[in-house]
Amino acid sequence: MGSTPAQNPENNGSARVGRRDLIKRSAALGLISVPTMSFLSACASGGGSDNGDKAKEGKKTAKNPLGVNDTAQMEFVLFDGGFGKEYAEDAVKIYEKSFPDVKVKFSATQKIQSTLQPRFNQGTPPDLVDNSGAEQMDMGILSSKQQLADLTPLLDAPSYDDPNKKVRDTLRPGIVEMGQLEGDPVWIMYYAYTVYGVWYSQKALDSLDATYPETWDEMLAVCEKAKKKGMAAWTYAGKYPYYLPFSLYPMIGKVGGVEVLDAIDNLEPNAWKHPAVKACLEAYYELYKKGYVLKGTPGLDHIQSQTAWAQGKALFIPNGSWVENESAKVIPADFDLAVSAPTGIDSSDKMPFGTIWASGGEPFIVPAKAKNTAGGMEQLRIMLSEASSKNFTSKVKSLTAYNGGTDGITLTPGLKSGVAALEKAGQNVVNPRMQDWYVQLQKEKIGVSCLGEMMAGRLTPAETIKKIQAFADETAKDTSIKHYKHQ
Repeated sequence: MGSTPAQNPENNGSARVGRRDLIKRSAALGLISVPTMSFLSACASGGGSDNGDKAKEGKKTAKNPLGVNDTAQMEFVLFDGGFGKEYAEDAVKIYEKSFPDVKVKFSATQKIQSTLQPRFNQGTPPDLVDNSGAEQMDMGILSSKQQLADLTPLLDAPSYDDPNKKVRDTLRPGIVEMGQLEGDPVWIMYYAYTVYGVWYSQKALDSLDATYPETWDEMLAVCEKAKKKGMAAWTYAGKYPYYLPFSLYPMIGKVGGVEVLDAIDNLEPNAWKHPAVKACLEAYYELYKKGYVLKGTPGLDHIQSQTAWAQGKALFIPNGSWVENESAKVIPADFDLAVSAPTGIDSSDKMPFGTIWASGGEPFIVPAKAKNTAGGMEQLRIMLSEASSKNFTSKVKSLTAYNGGTDGITLTPGLKSGVAALEKAGQNVVNPRMQDWYVQLQKEKIGVSCLGEMMAGRLTPAETIKKIQAFADETAKDTSIKHYKHQ
């Protein structure tokens, strides 16, 4: 996510397999810009004029494998979020050095949809877009309207560092699959890599003479210790309660197995009525009932809740790994930032403690009607080099989709903790797709109308489950919405 509100298996009891096996033992971490409830309402149509000729293809060479026209302008629009824009500007300089006769038109905005939707409609989009943040355009609509270029040429091109390796062979497990919408060509390149979970100060936890709790009884005991010391145990982005799933969803997977999360993603009837969902919602509701949530949390936005947490007013916060960079100015030097996989219920949970949610984020797209699609893909090829990946990681405290790029970099506390959390998880990594498959359902309905209301004490867990299931059923029956299924 950035500095605007956040957006977005088979199982043998302990592991996800097949294409859903996103991470084996590769340690990875990153940040994500997650979409909010905004949609590409006046959807990009398949029509519109091209308003100008496509750039003529350049000569393909070892140094120019995509055949970029070395005199054609390239336009790159970046989401201006928690990562800032310096990493992208640095990559643009490399592009301009490779093609000295080209000046890249680079801009950054938080208003991706309102800025670019008219241009998509007119058939005059930029060549590369970081489609992220609160105004993320809906990927399903873009792909169904043939507005996205297939990124297969990029994936099959020689990598920037090693001509004997294709770009696809340099990426972290699961990145290519995430860019497919359902076994389609690859439409999206997720550049960053995110760990979701429960974030806290190791120093604060140590001051309570406590360790991170693995069962819910242990969690409640730690919460009580914090309360006795005048510290709230939890806070979250009350105005944007779709942050709660960052720890709640992997907890549901841990308790009931990944098949429960798949059923939820697949909009199956009664998926939300599974006993694991009930147990987890009741556990979270208990935090409210026992007074363990920071007073006033329902009125806080993501920045306010993160600031209160960084100031030591609350111990735990559900978040993504962008929080380290986004809260850098308010996190004390001796905070000792850490992240953990969510606490489970007890020893009957289907998956072991350490089960965590991690996935690609920061979705880059090359519009199908761009004048210089080869240029947009070449810019991505540069960004997926070891040097650009290292640059991103050192500047924004996140790893990229590039599988490496940490040699010689001193890992920050949160990054180091995230790497350790993923190593502990091993194959027990889940990747719920609700937030990128069904944006409005996830953010506005499940998040704001249901989970937010429950955590504010205005709905019971039973009422919350009934309401969410009704919203899910409504979405499943809505023929105007593109539906997805886990393969």
